[in-house]
Amino acid sequence: MAGTTPPKTDDKPIIAISGLVNRFGRQTVHDGLDLEVRRGEVMGVVGGSGTGKSVLLRTIIGINRPAAGKIVVLGEEVTALSDAEWQAMQTRWGVLFQGGALFSSLTVAENIQVLLKEHTRLPRSVIDEITALKIRLVGLPANAAGKYPSELSGGMRKRAGLARALAMDPELLFLDEPTAGLDPIGASAFDRLIADLQKSLGLTVFMVTHDLDSLHAICDRIAVLVDKRIKIGTMEELLRDDHPWIREYFHGPRARAAGMS
Repeated sequence: MAGTTPPKTDDKPIIAISGLVNRFGRQTVHDGLDLEVRRGEVMGVVGGSGTGKSVLLRTIIGINRPAAGKIVVLGEEVTALSDAEWQAMQTRWGVLFQGGALFSSLTVAENIQVLLKEHTRLPRSVIDEITALKIRLVGLPANAAGKYPSELSGGMRKRAGLARALAMDPELLFLDEPTAGLDPIGASAFDRLIADLQKSLGLTVFMVTHDLDSLHAICDRIAVLVDKRIKIGTMEELLRDDHPWIREYFHGPRARAAGMS
């Protein structure tokens, strides 16, 4: 389980959120949410339906603009970035959206190369080498490069999406429900892949998930969205928490199946 060896961190958090408010019409999803993610850790994010897990991720990466609050990522206030600064920031993080979110009209290789072509002036031969490296890195066979997303299994599409997220050698990796739709064997293999990549590449990982096995296997700390705010702790700390939803989540039938209770 992650957390047995504390991750190497510096004093300044890689993500710092304070007073975050997200509203959609009359509905307030987050109301004064505070969160810090340490450099080098795997942070899992969980919560009930409607608590805004994916909204939080999308707000951090700038897809959703908050009603209030401050978001600092990699030392930069996200909502205050100019267009040029925003473009540069996108090369420092990678995102794996649920399902992989690959461009269906592009091959796996072409999907991986989108950011490389947009943000670098590398020769085509170097881009091809980097693409082949990323494909190997995520455990895909070399012949996956020429395949289209429709020709891949669900697990392979997720790995291809992960290869694209890693194309620019990011410091920070965002994962939105990375094991959703995978069978238990595939989900476990994907967890091991994320853990191995986090260690070998020195990544910080922010992972939205509902998968208790993933939380147990690879997360150093877990952020739980409850009551429009957030509670953060290690697995051991949250297992002792007396909040009703947290107790139900970490001690319910699925938790017992995962060996947590």
